[in-house]
Amino acid sequence: MRSTLTSFAAVAALAVAGPAYAGDGASKDDAVAMVKKAVVFIKEQGPDKAYPEISNRAGQFIDRDLYVVVYQLDGKVLAHGANEKFVGKDMIEAQDVDGKLYVKERVELAAKQPSFWQDYKFVNPVSKKVEPKQMYCERLDNSAVCAGVYK
Repeated sequence: MRSTLTSFAAVAALAVAGPAYAGDGASKDDAVAMVKKAVVFIKEQGPDKAYPEISNRAGQFIDRDLYVVVYQLDGKVLAHGANEKFVGKDMIEAQDVDGKLYVKERVELAAKQPSFWQDYKFVNPVSKKVEPKQMYCERLDNSAVCAGVYK
């Protein structure tokens, strides 16, 4: 009986602690898992159904500060989990605060290799501050499916 109560107390403590953890940033493993989930979803559902779900801020591809972005290899945004206003825009000339052409670099990397990590700076949707970010991307046909973590 005592071990059952102890186990229950431990589970209850974890349940209470869960929401506090939800405020923490996503890990690199979380980013890789999210990209892989999105790639499978796009393959299964097709872009017409998948991209709106990826861009849905209340959807399954948003987790804390982690969200998915899909770029066509010419720099056009096909889906964006943090800001739907970017969808359909050509972002090839987008620069971070240091002047890095991060979208141009991203699509060039995607054209050369099937997956990669990229460093740049971007606004964290949770803190609203510009922070160093690492983006994990996988090429899918003529697109790059990406999700990143803030350092």
